[in-house]
Amino acid sequence: MNFNNTIELAQSLDQADELKSYRDQFIFPQHSGKDTYYFTGNSLGLQPRKAQQYILEELEDWGKYGVEGHFLARRNWFGYHHFLTDKAAKIVGAKTAEVAVMNTLSVNLNLLMVSFYRPVTKRTKIIMEAAAFPSDHYAVQQQVRFHGLNPSEHIILLHPRDGEYCIRTEDILAQIEENKDGLALVMLGGVNYYTGQFFDLQTITEKVHQVGAIAGYDLAHAAGNIVLKLHDWNVDFACWCSYKYLNSGPGGVASIFVHEKHGNNPDLPRFAGWWGNEEKDRFLMKSEFIPAIGANGWQQSNAQIFSMAAHLASLELFEAAGMDKLRHKSETLTGYLEQLIHYIPQIKIITPTAPNERGCQLSLIALDRPKDLFKFLQNHGIITDWREPDVIRVAPVPMYNRFEDCWILAESIKEFYS
Repeated sequence: MNFNNTIELAQSLDQADELKSYRDQFIFPQHSGKDTYYFTGNSLGLQPRKAQQYILEELEDWGKYGVEGHFLARRNWFGYHHFLTDKAAKIVGAKTAEVAVMNTLSVNLNLLMVSFYRPVTKRTKIIMEAAAFPSDHYAVQQQVRFHGLNPSEHIILLHPRDGEYCIRTEDILAQIEENKDGLALVMLGGVNYYTGQFFDLQTITEKVHQVGAIAGYDLAHAAGNIVLKLHDWNVDFACWCSYKYLNSGPGGVASIFVHEKHGNNPDLPRFAGWWGNEEKDRFLMKSEFIPAIGANGWQQSNAQIFSMAAHLASLELFEAAGMDKLRHKSETLTGYLEQLIHYIPQIKIITPTAPNERGCQLSLIALDRPKDLFKFLQNHGIITDWREPDVIRVAPVPMYNRFEDCWILAESIKEFYS
């Protein structure tokens, strides 16, 4: 069967898209007086139009009330995180009490590992991807060193098989089984930043618990991209940022998930902070730390109001659209782009083909002049993402990308090689 790669098909798919109106809720960078074709939501999402309004409202309330804004602002600062947690929890398939919006990603990862990496017995080893994002390596290595251990002896790195780019689930499970007696923690990125591979977190978590270890995940590239069910999958902990698919601005506030079986355990070791103390007693200024129930017990400091205001603008859009509908469009949109690129002989896609093994990111290797292709696209208002040594990442985000955008991208690649 011949694939219909006409612009008319792309435009008809856009016309039938029930989520098409959400595109108008975002601000696009400009190129030669026109909206860019933006494919880097996997790195930094676009600005929701309401973000500026919400931040300005907080500035107005700061000016109007000063310190009293903690209780008098239209969205009081003392409890600002409560305006976010229910919406954030829905995105990752969690109970509200299992999620806290706080800090930034690497800070949260380190705080969680304080609680969940406890190498006080023979269980000292951590399994992670060899090609994990560097900050995950930094955090894991330093946590191991903090406990007086050698990372080279206590961190087990997962590699793809020779000639492959992605790690097979059966190989992950085999490593867990092989190291079951000494395994403390499996810490993976939910979606690998380089290949776009989504790991089978449910199956992996079941295996981790079967051998008596802890399952924790960095969901920076999964939250807002994949339908997640962290509570039902019995994940122990997770953390994610908000500036990628969650469109909440550079350096935006991050979030954590702690399963209720741990969040309701006040004796679990953690680094304590003022905002993690039981909320009703916070201003009694007692010196004894009594952790709040759930993930809120891992909070450290006052709410990051301006960053949270931008996050609120985005979370409202996710709540209105719904992750199931966004994911359905994502699979169709990404599959459409994959078919378009499939017919370009100079491009190799290293992201898994199966929709349940990837998000909306496709990682492309250009077999001829890859850096020149990246610059060509950029010069034509098509914003993609370069990752060393040779990958161009493109992410057709369902919240604001169109089928026509995908068609333009593929046609531009063909023009470069013509």
